Amino acid sequence: MKAVVYEGPRQVGVENVPDARIEVPTDVLVRVTTTNICGSDLHMYEGRTDLEPGRVLGHENLGEVVEVGPGVVRVRVGDMVCVPFNVACGFCANCESGLTAFCLTTNPEPGVDGAAYGFADMGPYNGGQAELLRVPFGDYNCLVLPEDARERQTDYVMLADIWPTGWHATQLACVQAGDSVVIYGAGPVGLMAAYSATFKSAGMVMVVDRHPDRLAKAEEIGAIPIDDSKTSPVDQVMELTHGRGADRGCECVGYQAHDPQGHEHPNMTLNNLVKSVRFAGTIGVVGVFVAMDPGSPDDLYKQGEIAFDYGMFWFKGQTMGNGQCNVKNYNRQLCTLIHEGKARPSWVVSHELDLDDAPGGYEHFDRRDPGWTKVVLHPAGTG
Repeated sequence: MKAVVYEGPRQVGVENVPDARIEVPTDVLVRVTTTNICGSDLHMYEGRTDLEPGRVLGHENLGEVVEVGPGVVRVRVGDMVCVPFNVACGFCANCESGLTAFCLTTNPEPGVDGAAYGFADMGPYNGGQAELLRVPFGDYNCLVLPEDARERQTDYVMLADIWPTGWHATQLACVQAGDSVVIYGAGPVGLMAAYSATFKSAGMVMVVDRHPDRLAKAEEIGAIPIDDSKTSPVDQVMELTHGRGADRGCECVGYQAHDPQGHEHPNMTLNNLVKSVRFAGTIGVVGVFVAMDPGSPDDLYKQGEIAFDYGMFWFKGQTMGNGQCNVKNYNRQLCTLIHEGKARPSWVVSHELDLDDAPGGYEHFDRRDPGWTKVVLHPAGTG
């Protein structure tokens, strides 16, 4: 099968690799029809992780079931399914508690909970930027989609990661009706966090970034764009909230946050959130942070540590929630919003490409070229 394969820093190729196949009775085999390039793929693309060359990328996947193992009882051949990026078993203590991002059984690495497709340190599972994808524990991990799935694939594929993750950011931040919310980052996840906050009837949603096309996307859904290249984003938030600060904050950037001059600061968005959010406010962090980053320009973060304004965080009595999204907690209810015509998360999509065009898509998306807000790949072609 054809697949997008990591070859080294800023190098991916479309290669022929062994076909994904049923390996154990509970597996489901999916013919991938739609798969996304995610912002978190870029950490690996840029060589900032220990992903080994030869791995198939892609953790935002949707397609048609073409084979099921003899232990599968619910999912059927011909079903259109969206697959959470979490590879979860469904029966361990964490999965039973809804913590599918921290499954106790699917990652063979000692001392590591949680697994994902095509992702560094998240188990041996190949990704779905390919013609076929093996889905372990298929009955549990496949979300069977409604009958309109073939026509609305660019909406439903967002259920694999970015919309649930954006929703998770607002859950961690405890967003409620009437709240003022500030979101750092207008990439796809930040835009989905803003989208989620509007669904929760937030009174005001502010989105901080400096890319005009991304800020324009935020403005399309009624969010207030804040350009941090013009003046301090903290000052702008304080002005908009009459000096009080936002009720809730969401971090949707992660450890490769840059200032407007292009210098990397892994602590920048976290500390700006402490300053931007009011006393006793809440913060949700879904931007990726890693345990160790030898390639960081920051000496502390080489060891996975940051200079965090904990004193001010404590003094303000703020609360912070963080971590990867447990997609299954949200994907079914968000699926219903799409099916009933209440939601159209494909509004973030800027480009739909054939699988062969993936290397160029990665390059444009990584450079944040104007207009490249979300890239969708179609292994069977865009025609």
